[in-house]
Amino acid sequence: MTLAVLETGPLATIQDRGRVGLAALGVPRSGACDQRSYELANRLVGNKPGAAVIEVTFGGLALRAEAEVVIAATGAPCAGAPLNAPTTLREGEVLRLGAPRSGLRTYVAVRGGIAVPSVLGSRATDLLSGLGPAPLRAGDVLPIGTEQGAMPGVDLAAVADPAAGEVVVRVTPGPRADWFAPEALRGQAYTVSSNSNRIGVRLDGTPLVRRREGELPSEGMALGAIQVPPSGLPVIFLADHPVTGGYPVIAYVATADLDLCAQVRPGQPLRFTTRSQ
Repeated sequence: MTLAVLETGPLATIQDRGRVGLAALGVPRSGACDQRSYELANRLVGNKPGAAVIEVTFGGLALRAEAEVVIAATGAPCAGAPLNAPTTLREGEVLRLGAPRSGLRTYVAVRGGIAVPSVLGSRATDLLSGLGPAPLRAGDVLPIGTEQGAMPGVDLAAVADPAAGEVVVRVTPGPRADWFAPEALRGQAYTVSSNSNRIGVRLDGTPLVRRREGELPSEGMALGAIQVPPSGLPVIFLADHPVTGGYPVIAYVATADLDLCAQVRPGQPLRFTTRSQ
């Protein structure tokens, strides 16, 4: 059983939970940027945890079923596919995703999972390190695996669409918060930059001013770290972030808001608030 890739849109990659626990070896985690949507897509088609799916950035994916398959799309809502609901593609039927009305990333799971070869325990495409399968291209044929259990018996998951207006992200202080004025992040309004990608959400706005100068030796970087490069404009690290970095980390995104950051799109307003995680 296979799926034929007819079109990919701006970017489509294979993703799963990522390469967890290998940062000490210099291997990034990678995996789905929006883990909540990824997990939901797999549950809706009865896949086992960790099965690989397709992560689609800003729609445009077209797939042809070479046999009857059950699929589910979650995350950013795109015209052309029922959202948060399992649906059957007949043999020869084509799934086409339009541009999402909100959010950025859509997750397409197929019952059985995408069975591309595993690299270091994961099928995830890592755009920074180059590990895992290459981004999808028209003409690719994706094998379907057998990582499935019972269907959940759910016709529709009641999940809200990603926010379309201003996004408020909760943060906790980072190890270099004292390099900046107290509450520096809270006093700023930002716009998501078009230079954002799976490595990080880059922000446009008023640059943050350091209270102290100097350079740092490279330090370990974590998912959700908010790093401030010399430009003074923060970067929120996402799934393909580097494992080390030499710019100060002013804060960390609260765990509950990491998936929110994965769905912000260029031009969307964003601000930070300091709350308990």
